[in-house]
Amino acid sequence: MDALFLARSQFAITTIYHFFFVPLTLGLSLIVAIMETLYVRTGRDIYKDMTKFWGKLFIINFAMGVVTGIVQEFQFGMNWSEYSRFVGDVFGAPLAIEALLAFFLESTFLGIWIFGWDKVSKRVHLLAIWLVAIASNLSALWILIANSWMQQPVGYVINNGRAEMVDFAAVVFNPNIWTQFPHVISSGLTTAAFFVLGISTYHLLRPIKNKDVYSRSFQIAAIVGMLGTVGVIMTGHSQMQHIVESQPMKVASAEALWNTEDPAGLSLFTIGDTENRQDVFAIRIPGILSLLALDQLYGEVQGINNLQAQYEQEYGPGNYVPPVFLTYWSFRAMVGAGFAMLIALAYALLLVMGEQLEDSPRFLRVFLWLIPLPYIANTAGWILTEFGRFPWIVYGLMKIADGVSITVPAWSVALTLVGYTLIYAALMVADIYLLVKFARRGAGPEETDTEPTAEPAIALVGD
Repeated sequence: MDALFLARSQFAITTIYHFFFVPLTLGLSLIVAIMETLYVRTGRDIYKDMTKFWGKLFIINFAMGVVTGIVQEFQFGMNWSEYSRFVGDVFGAPLAIEALLAFFLESTFLGIWIFGWDKVSKRVHLLAIWLVAIASNLSALWILIANSWMQQPVGYVINNGRAEMVDFAAVVFNPNIWTQFPHVISSGLTTAAFFVLGISTYHLLRPIKNKDVYSRSFQIAAIVGMLGTVGVIMTGHSQMQHIVESQPMKVASAEALWNTEDPAGLSLFTIGDTENRQDVFAIRIPGILSLLALDQLYGEVQGINNLQAQYEQEYGPGNYVPPVFLTYWSFRAMVGAGFAMLIALAYALLLVMGEQLEDSPRFLRVFLWLIPLPYIANTAGWILTEFGRFPWIVYGLMKIADGVSITVPAWSVALTLVGYTLIYAALMVADIYLLVKFARRGAGPEETDTEPTAEPAIALVGD
C-alpha cells in the first residue's frame, strides 16, 4: 500500500472516531444549559438533579472529544504537509481562532462550572454553562469555516504556487457555511436528544420511587429532538440545493445519476455498473430529484458522465468521479436514519402530551435501541461530504494526491495508522464504559444498585 492510501485511511479513521463525540458535546451542552436555566428560574431541586446528572455525562464525552481532536491538528503538518504548505495562509486562520478563542473560552468556563457549585452564585454558575455551550458551538463554527473553504474556496489568490488569503470576511462568510453550520448544530441537538431519551427510558423502566428527573428529561429531549430533527431535514435540503450549484458531481454520485436529466428522477434503488457508468437496474421517481434540487418538477440536473467530460476539459485528463457505491448508500443511510428519527420523535411527543410515559413500557423501550441512530446519520453524512469531493482536497484547486507528504514513508504511516486505531478503539471503549456506568448509576445515590424490571440495551452493555 502506498503512503497516500494509508494517509487517507488514517485521517478517515481519526475523523470518524472524533466525530463520534462532537455532536453529543454540541447538543448536550445546550440541553444541560436549558435544564440549569429551569433550575435557576424555578428554584426546584429536580432541575438541579437533572443538570448534575446530564452534566456529568457531558463532561465524560467532552474529555474524549478533546483527546481525539488534537491528533487531527498534527496530521496536517505530518501526513499532509504539502496540503498545509499550499493552504496554510488560509486554512490556518480559522483553526487558530478556534483554538485561541472558542476552545479556551469553553475550557475555562467548563472548569468554573464543574468546581463552582455552591461556590459562585446561581446566576454566575448558569452563565458559565451557557458560555460553555456557546463556545462549544463556536468551536464547531470555526472548524466548519475551515472545512467550507475546502469545499468552496473563496477570498484567496494563488501566489508562487500557494493560496494566500486576500479577503478574511469572504472566508468567514463562505456561502457553504450558511447551510453546513446549521445542519451540524441541528444534528448535535438530535444526537443529544436521543441520548437523553434512551437513558431516561432505561430509568423509567426501573422500579425506582422518584422518576420525575427522567420523565422531565424525556419531555425536554423529545421537544429538543423534534426541533433538531426538523432542522436537520430542512437545512439538509438547503445544503443539497447549494451543492447542486457548487459541487454538482457530489449530487450526481449520491444519486447514481449517470447522465444529465431534465426533469431528473429520484433513485429509490439502483444497481449500477460503475466501470461502464450505467444502470444495471434502477427504480426512479420521475421529477422528484429536480424538485428537491431546484424546487420545481422540471429542470436539469447534471449527470456523472457529462460532468466527467466537462471536468476533463476544464482541469485536464483524470478521474473526477467519486466512489459512487459509497456516496450513494451513505446518502441513503443518512436520509433513512433522519426520517426514522422524525417518526420516533413524533411518537415520543405523543407519549409526552398524553402523559403515558410510565404506562407504555413496551413501546417506550424502543428508545433504548435508537440511541445509535443519530450516530449512523452523522457518520454517513460526513462520509458523503468528504468522499463526494473526490478527487479534490480543495475543490477545484488541489487534488488529494498532491496534498500528501512526500517525505513520510509508507511504513511510518502504516505504523501510526495501526497505533491510532488501537488507541482510539481503547478510548471508545473507555468512553462507552464510563457513560454506561454513570448513566446506570442515575441521579441519586438511592438508585445505584437498583436493577431494571427488564434488561434493555444499555443494561446489557454494562453487564
